[in-house]
Amino acid sequence: MAKKVVATLRDRSAAKSTVKCIRMVKSERSGAYSFQEEMVATEEVKEFFAGKK
Repeated sequence: MAKKVVATLRDRSAAKSTVKCIRMVKSERSGAYSFQEEMVATEEVKEFFAGKK
């Protein structure tokens, strides 16, 4: 059976101003890649992918 998506109780305007960003990061110790996920404001997306955040 398909899973149902549960709606959050957030304000609609706040939901549109944030996006989920996923960046692939390489570990210096082991050399393996991992994924870094974060909810970021739409104005800060470029900073997130530049590694400043």
